Amino acid sequence: MTILWRNARLATMAGTSPYGLIERGALLVDGDALDWVGPESALPRALAKMVEEEHDLGGALVTPGLIDCHTHLVYGGQRAREFELRLNGASYEEIARAGGGIRSTVAATRAASDDALYLAAAQRLATLEREGVTTIEIKSGYGLTRDDEARMLRVARRLGEQPSPGRPKTVAGPLGGRARSDRGPTFTRAATVRTTLVDAVDAFCERIGFTPAQTRRVFAAARELHLPVKLHAEQLSDQHGAALAAEFGALSCDHLEYLGDDGVQAMAAAGSVAVLLPGAYYFLRETRLPPVQALRDAGVPIAIASDHNPGSSPALSLLLMINMACTLFRLTPEEALRGVTQHAARALGLASTRGTLETAKRADFAVWALEHPNELAYWFGHNPCRRVVCGGVEVAHE
Repeated sequence: MTILWRNARLATMAGTSPYGLIERGALLVDGDALDWVGPESALPRALAKMVEEEHDLGGALVTPGLIDCHTHLVYGGQRAREFELRLNGASYEEIARAGGGIRSTVAATRAASDDALYLAAAQRLATLEREGVTTIEIKSGYGLTRDDEARMLRVARRLGEQPSPGRPKTVAGPLGGRARSDRGPTFTRAATVRTTLVDAVDAFCERIGFTPAQTRRVFAAARELHLPVKLHAEQLSDQHGAALAAEFGALSCDHLEYLGDDGVQAMAAAGSVAVLLPGAYYFLRETRLPPVQALRDAGVPIAIASDHNPGSSPALSLLLMINMACTLFRLTPEEALRGVTQHAARALGLASTRGTLETAKRADFAVWALEHPNELAYWFGHNPCRRVVCGGVEVAHE
């Protein structure tokens, strides 16, 4: 069906003008793709004759569907007790070394049934979707055995088979817990037999995670399997992980509070996206800011994500992350919005199909009860999203 969505203020996030704004714009949707985008008055007559259904949006703001490009949505249990321990003085590293942290989530995930994991993740996914999210990345990493990692990946794929939101990008990789150096990182073996469930490979390169040498082994295995890589890099210390990831042409390096100049330049040369995670920064009470100005100066694209996970960012609001990116990291509202649309798509290798409102791209967009896109960074604590279209189909919300 060919559907016209008209009388809207379009923040296309395309082109060079601020927000790619088009006043009184229109979107022509043919199937799951955008067939035409522009001022309503410029809609070609030939295309207008093809319209089978029409929606007058009454001047509402329309943006590309939001993209949460870094989540750990599938897991069992929760870690509120650790949150309390941190507030009583324990550090994130101390809790992890004492058997908490990822180990507790691994135990809860292994103990949960596939259906229990799916139902819990589906509820989280619906919450994000109601705020305009149409594409989400879901990482595994809480299984740490071949079979348990594969279970997580199957649950993520099952979520992606639902009518909406857009297909999850499943990123598989052990994201915490040091692997035994004599056998190598757990996922190196898992990836070789489970490639159909995986879109990319990630790792956590840190003092409490994988060493740079182990990370290199994971990435070498990914390269053999023709899988792109991403990296949790420089979150707690500078392990020079970003420079290592750049050697492998990483789609993105994420966190980056302790990123040094060498990492910035390596990412710029490789075309890697910097994914900033203000939820984890806030929840862990981090004080060291990621080098935002250095990233800007080097021309590194900046994306924003929720990093939803039970240990360091139990956040289920990408809109709140936009506000935090502005207030904590001093991004501009336009930078933050690009960070959850255009640049988030690039961080997932999806820039050719998502992230902006342009002809031939997937028909993913959100309709907001707002006058200007800068309000998406301004308001917090309520949800101004009124309608969500994913792959050309309007998503029904309970």
